[in-house]
Amino acid sequence: MSAGSTMNGKVCLVTGANQGIGKETAIGLAKLGATVVMTARDQAKGAAALAEIKQRSGNDTVTLMPVDFGSFDSIRRFAADFQATHPQLHVLVNNAGAYNAARTVTKDGFETTFGVNHLGYFLTTKLLLDTLKASAPSRIVSVSSAAHSRAKINFDDLQGEQSYGGFGAYGQSKLANVLFTYELARRLEGSGVTANCLHPGVVRTGFATNNSGFIGGLVVVFQTIGKPFLLTPEKGALTSIYLASSSEVEGVTGKYFAKSHEAESNAISHDKDVARRLWDLSEQMVATPAAATA
Repeated sequence: MSAGSTMNGKVCLVTGANQGIGKETAIGLAKLGATVVMTARDQAKGAAALAEIKQRSGNDTVTLMPVDFGSFDSIRRFAADFQATHPQLHVLVNNAGAYNAARTVTKDGFETTFGVNHLGYFLTTKLLLDTLKASAPSRIVSVSSAAHSRAKINFDDLQGEQSYGGFGAYGQSKLANVLFTYELARRLEGSGVTANCLHPGVVRTGFATNNSGFIGGLVVVFQTIGKPFLLTPEKGALTSIYLASSSEVEGVTGKYFAKSHEAESNAISHDKDVARRLWDLSEQMVATPAAATA
């Protein structure tokens, strides 16, 4: 993708942009002339990434905003601060996410993988939706994963309290991303706001290295041995950048992409009843403490 000004005048928000795919997405959009707002939970890492993004893109209209997607209060503060300083938002890239081998909970009491990967996307989008609508035509791009393909939404144990497995929780959260995208696209019909999701590929990043013990070691070994076969973060970001900027997908909505082409998603992802049930439950979760929705 060549540099240019195809995004000149466009405001793009990329979450989790301090490393990996998120950072490369921010760089790619900045190279295209966009005004980019990046988020990071760790201010020091965020500041280092901000300097790198500006240097590599040659674009100084890149700013950093702090947010912890494991905290609804933090997300709400961030959204309010963003809207106070940015009257427009043309592209929202939901990218921040995590893999957790052991079950932990967010500050709001929700299982962390589901809380960050799905509820983080859900609440951020919900809070910024009016700004996206007012800026139409605008786009919402959510990073999912092929890990969703064999997953299901376990409504009987959504928080993994009865049985928890890291891979299962991750797959469920990525399926939730696809279901959310499809339902969001239906609800936004006629608004000028599109919603699509994607599989970035198997990418060589620092993802999942936050885990200790066997899983953490396994990830390091996999990243090392598999290095020649894994995508670079730059290549892993291409589909996100494509969906955020390409005229080829102008007006395209409610789709799942891989390698910058439309792809087929899990059959469950097309179940409108499941999508509506997940949406309604997510609404309750972001509005009330975990204990009230258990």
